Order: sequence, then C-alpha cells, then structure tokens
Amino acid sequence: MTAPTDILRELRERGFVQQVSDEPVLVALLARGPVTFYAGFDPTASSLHVGSMIPLMAMAHLARGGHRPIAVLGGGTAMVGDPSGRSELRQMLTVETIQENRRAIEPQVRRFLGDAGDKAIVIDNADWLTPLNYLEFLRDIGRHFSVNRMLAAEAYRVRLEKGLSFIEFNYQILQAYDYLVLHRRYGCALQVGGDDQWGNILAGTDLIRRLHQAETYALTFPLITTAAGAKMGKTAAGAVWLSAERTSPFDFYQYFVNVDDRDVARFLKLLTFLPMDEIGRLAALEGAELRVAKQTLAVAVTAIVHGQAEAEKAQNAARAAFGGGGGDLVPTHVVVASDVAAGLRTVDLLAAAGLAASKSAARRLVEQGGVRLGARKVASVDDVVQPGEIAADGTLLHAGKKHVRRIVVG
Repeated sequence: MTAPTDILRELRERGFVQQVSDEPVLVALLARGPVTFYAGFDPTASSLHVGSMIPLMAMAHLARGGHRPIAVLGGGTAMVGDPSGRSELRQMLTVETIQENRRAIEPQVRRFLGDAGDKAIVIDNADWLTPLNYLEFLRDIGRHFSVNRMLAAEAYRVRLEKGLSFIEFNYQILQAYDYLVLHRRYGCALQVGGDDQWGNILAGTDLIRRLHQAETYALTFPLITTAAGAKMGKTAAGAVWLSAERTSPFDFYQYFVNVDDRDVARFLKLLTFLPMDEIGRLAALEGAELRVAKQTLAVAVTAIVHGQAEAEKAQNAARAAFGGGGGDLVPTHVVVASDVAAGLRTVDLLAAAGLAASKSAARRLVEQGGVRLGARKVASVDDVVQPGEIAADGTLLHAGKKHVRRIVVG
C-alpha cells in the first residue's frame, strides 16, 4: 500500500494529473491521513469502456494509499445528460434502461475498488436527486450559480454554437449538488475526474464554500488519446468495453498487445500497477523485444478487468491464432449452413462476427486488403463464402493483423 504522503507524486509520475486546485494544501491534506474522495460514472451504456479506466485506476491508487473512495453511479444525472465533450444532445434513456445500466456497471466499478475493502462506497445519485422539490432546489441551490460563469465553461461555450438545451444546462448544478451531498454525508473533500469535468468540479467546491465555508478540492486527469491522435479504446469494430459480453477478453487483450509502440510506456503507467522501475525497464526495450513490453501490458490490463485466468487464456489464444494454429481458444462465431449455401457475403460475416462495427466498415477493410478467410485473401466487397470453405473444426477469419474469429458452421 502506498504511503499517503507519496500518493499525489505517484499519480503525477504515472501521468494522471492534469489540473489540481490548491495543490500545496491538498498535498498536506493527503499526507495528514485518510481523505474521502469521489468520482462519478453516468450509466449511459450497459458497460464502461477503456476510457473509464483512467479515473478507475486513479481511484484504485488513492485507495491503495489509504484514502476512502466513493463511486457515484449517476442514475440521476444520466437522466439529464452531460454536455461535456458532446456536439449534440445525448440520447434520452428511460429510467428503466438507466437502472439496468447502473446494475451492469456496478461490479465493474467495484472490481477497481477492491483494495479499499469495506471502506469503499458505491452509491446512486438518483437516491437524492429524484426526490428534489424543483422550486426549493432553485431557491436554495440554484441561486448560488452565475449564468455568466457557467456559459464561460468549455463544455457550455462549445455547445452554444450548435444549441444547448435547458435540460443540459442543469447538469453542472446537479453535479455540484452531488459534491455537496457527499461532503455533508461523508465528509468528502476531493472530487476527481476527466479534465472536461474541471468546471463542474470547481462549481461543486464553490457551492460547498458558499454554504459551509469549507474548502474542498479538485483533481482532473488528461483525456487520453493514442500517439496517432485517436481516442483511446476506439477500433474498427467499435469501442473497447470492460464487459466481457461486449468486448471479449481475447479482443480486449488484442487491443493492448497491438498498441502503437509510442503508447506502451504511457499505458503501462496509467493502466497497470507495475512498479515504475519495472515500467522503465520495459519501456527501454527496442525493436522486436518491445513485443515483450506489449504482452506484459496486455496481460496486466486484461487481468485487472477480467482476472488473471482470462488474461492467460487470451494470451494463449492469441499465440494459437497468430502462430498458425487456432483451436477453440480463439473466439468463435457460428454461421448457419443454409446461409452459407444461399451465398453469405464476407462483408456481412465480418460485421456479424464483430470484426467490423458496420457493413460499411467491413467493406473498407476488404478494400484495404486486410481480410483473409483461412489462407484465402478476400479481394472483393462482393466476395461470398464458398460452400465447404469452412472446415469441420472451423476456419479463421482475419481482419487485419490484429483481429480474428474462428468461423464454424452450426
């Protein structure tokens, strides 16, 4: 467990720190003893994705440093929709869908907070937001917010150009109120989150200061992109999810074992618990030896999300698939014999097997020459899987150098 006096330095060394409010005071506060802190996760989907690992890993480091984590699952705020980083209004979800999503992501969040034991708190802000009396809330809380200051925030300023709905305009007030409730109930003194949340978090510290004359703090993390400039966790087949049902442990492992060479050291720091001296040794590898660092990264991250057994299984499956073997270790997609007999198009198979996010993406893969069915290269977007081409024990369908499925006829 990391000593409390070292935790902010370690977070900075690993690349987590983007902005900090009153850093010298926060450093002293963290050094004096356990600090209760929180991060929020709105259940807008049935799984969190790889990008969510940044706040989750930071929470895990803070918990290992002896501090008490609160994970707020935003069943209330998800009904409004965070405008941060969005060019248009988020899709409105039903209350039932939001709660289903919340139940699905809760075990994902708890997995990262395991080191905190019974001290970890996972809570739904719908518990205090849904019973609010609107007029009382406007009078008691809303009056402390300056519209001019809110419009100056990056999230709102960008959206004003394309249109900002009134419901989204309330998001910052609700998030600030979350911080106030957690401060009152649990003595929460620190909120952490992505850097797009900086304005929202400061709104909470300001609200607490106005109502309780108490100082609370903000810490944000950089919004991670790859060395190539893409958003971390985006692939041709779509987002990389933490759910094994949405992204298999094999595909999860494959994403990290194939990251850009320039991203290896940074991802080792952010997404694993490996000691910094070990990361330095791996980052110094060059050429073909860098593959060892990538495999270490992929196994470590997959083990954190899916467990050590699944990580090792994914590694063995990758070795089998890309070493010319395969077998039942490789993720399998079953096709119906009658569909093959009727003329199953390879682009349709790519999309159905999860190797492409859409049929148009599948066509682009074929046009780029990156698709192979067994030993045969797929040269045309009109290509059809031939009867008898799928072996009795399955045939590997490759999409580029990174993604593969075992196709069997069922």
